[in-house]
Amino acid sequence: MVLRNKRRQSHNTAQRKPIWLKRLASVVVILGTVLSTGVAMAGQPGTISTAKGVDTLQEKQDANETAPQNAVDYFRRGVTRYDEGDLEGAIADFTQAIELNPDDADVYYNRGVAYVGQGNLVAAIADFTEAIDRNPDDIDAYTNRGLARQIQGDLAGAVADLTQVIEQNPQDAIAYHSRGVVYADQGNLAGAIADFTQAIERNPQYANAYNSRGLAHYAQGDFDRAIADYSQIIELNPQDALAYYNRGLAHTSQGNLTEAIVDFTQAIELEPQYVDAYNNRGNLQADQGNLEEAIADYSRAIELNPQYGFAYGNRGLTYQELGRYEEALSDLNQAIELGVREMIPVRDEVQRLLDQQ
Repeated sequence: MVLRNKRRQSHNTAQRKPIWLKRLASVVVILGTVLSTGVAMAGQPGTISTAKGVDTLQEKQDANETAPQNAVDYFRRGVTRYDEGDLEGAIADFTQAIELNPDDADVYYNRGVAYVGQGNLVAAIADFTEAIDRNPDDIDAYTNRGLARQIQGDLAGAVADLTQVIEQNPQDAIAYHSRGVVYADQGNLAGAIADFTQAIERNPQYANAYNSRGLAHYAQGDFDRAIADYSQIIELNPQDALAYYNRGLAHTSQGNLTEAIVDFTQAIELEPQYVDAYNNRGNLQADQGNLEEAIADYSRAIELNPQYGFAYGNRGLTYQELGRYEEALSDLNQAIELGVREMIPVRDEVQRLLDQQ
């Protein structure tokens, strides 16, 4: 008797990496949560201004080459060093500016942003807190502290900070979306969907909010609403491979295999390196009896990512169905070596069949 095992589907649907907000220029938010890698320029208290920023190449050179004389000089050179990627130098200058003028909220904010760039979220949170203490209306500092807290696992603190942002600016679609992401992390899908909906109402073009709401609907098993949200993304941007991929997963969960294959194929056409789409399309091809087509998809996924254990396991299962036991054994062993331990009993059954030949 040939042991059958369910093929592994890839579910890399939800997260694109957070992006930190910038205060130096307009921000294009590509993903859900936002945190800032930007630097605030010196300006009037309580404002974000580039009036005293380092705007020209000559000014940047002067800021870098002239020995700082006061807190403003250190601040400006810190901004220049940050722009040049010298985070350690920027932090040193912002620290010196703080020693000379410990009441400037923007300097704490900027140093916090530089700490984020170094991955030092503990220090970043401390600096964002200092900025908030000095300027309780600093929405960016609340946003960044909230998102840093989210990354650290302090979800309640993240919700509190993002709620503060919403209270100060009820039209902030990004804040609603970011808080929704935290609610989802807490397992509060109803709260997450409510926030994603608020974000969409404030910005009907907000593709990431549709994506996040679709993922929440998907997690709830509401595949019709998930498909509707992914379809809205595609209407806004027909080149969005992730939306086709996610919609393909929802169609798969509904048993709409033909529609799912179409969506995975579209995702692959838009992003030819999309290994998960190849793997999942291969599963559907196998389910429809198109075993050679399935093997081709798994092989392409392995070619793109030789460490992709699911694809080895799935291809091994398909070779098993075709009676190609030696190839099946090789793939199943590779899958197990890459951590897909559930393939062990299948491998053992294939080995038994080979021993009987």
